[in-house]
Amino acid sequence: MFARAQAAIPGGVNSPVRAFGSVGGTPRFLVSARGPYVTDAEGREYVDLVAGWGPAVLGHADPRVVDAVQAAAARGLSFGSSTPAETELAELVEGRVAPVEQLRLVSTGTEATMSAIRLARGATGRDLLVKFAGHYHGHSDGLLAAAGSGLATFALPGSAGVPADIAALTLVVPYNDLDALAAVFAEHGERIAAVIVEASAANMGVVPPLPGFNRALVELAHAHGALVISDEVLTGFRVSAAGWWGLESRDEASAYTPDLLTFGKVIGGGMPVAALGGRAELMQQLAPLGPVYQAGTLSGNPVAVAAGIATLRAADAEVYRRLDAAAATISTAVSEALAAEGVAHAVQRAGNLFSFVFGEELAGGARDYATVQRQEVWRYAPFFHAMLDAGVSLPPSVFEAWFVTAAHDESAIGRILDALPAAARAAASARAA
Repeated sequence: MFARAQAAIPGGVNSPVRAFGSVGGTPRFLVSARGPYVTDAEGREYVDLVAGWGPAVLGHADPRVVDAVQAAAARGLSFGSSTPAETELAELVEGRVAPVEQLRLVSTGTEATMSAIRLARGATGRDLLVKFAGHYHGHSDGLLAAAGSGLATFALPGSAGVPADIAALTLVVPYNDLDALAAVFAEHGERIAAVIVEASAANMGVVPPLPGFNRALVELAHAHGALVISDEVLTGFRVSAAGWWGLESRDEASAYTPDLLTFGKVIGGGMPVAALGGRAELMQQLAPLGPVYQAGTLSGNPVAVAAGIATLRAADAEVYRRLDAAAATISTAVSEALAAEGVAHAVQRAGNLFSFVFGEELAGGARDYATVQRQEVWRYAPFFHAMLDAGVSLPPSVFEAWFVTAAHDESAIGRILDALPAAARAAASARAA
């Protein structure tokens, strides 16, 4: 199957991480999923800790979501016109996340962040963007930027095909470093339109913000007339009913109000839906009311929106309790198994998202991209394959978050725990290439 795919599709995949490049071996081709399990084309079942990269908070093929999608599909797949369901989904989001007064639906997280950046530039009349090293906000040109040689220098292209002039509109700053951010604003503040930040970093593995970091970031940006875009594509409606913003806003000392937020994954319940939202006067700078153009034929697709509505309506307090409990049990068990084999590591947690970093140097945890990159990455591939051989599907890269679902019951978790001793021994016996 992989050979056939490689002949027809670049690299045999439609998203690079699926190629198993970080862990080696042949990727599995999945054909079905239900609850906490996925099944490959050879009929083998795995306990899943990828969860579609986040949207399956309820579990795969939840009957409430499937029924909603089937009913919507029976009414027509795409109209190219407004539907009542679009408004319903927007109202659900606005009811959960107070900073979102209005919402614009799009199809992908990349589209959401790209549109949010355009809106920020249009609203401020400024061109520069600040992002953090190791944060991923989709693959639009200005966001595939790598850090330059100095703290306050302009970025370099992070991918072939990205013009240097576009990359130079982005300033890349170390994460969790307010002094570095202040230095960038001191030098370029009058030209910075926005800071874009993952609400909690989860695309270099999980690296949570330091306490108060997001609040201080917002205060600093606003002091210089810049906006803040909080990217909740991974954390939104997964780590709490109101995402990472909701978790931090429970504590008055950490509470903050970003200008724009972007969503994906859970908001579509596994279907291609994403969104950007914020306060009304800012959102009304978008066409047709304002001068910032954004459009999409498939935005608010009725079948996809139906999945999002059903997922958000079903994701109640009990669902989040089960997500948190499953994440705590699994992450603790993995850590104990690794420790039993003498594998130096740290658990990185952000709500019910978690991942692991390997090595003595990182035993106290990682707080930025440079530290994450120094870990013993070579321990993960044997650990990953031992788990896969035992029927547990993990993210195929050490630089990805692990995702649980509310359907991870005692039986599914038991299968994970049974697989851990052998996987920990594999990680312990691994040697650097």
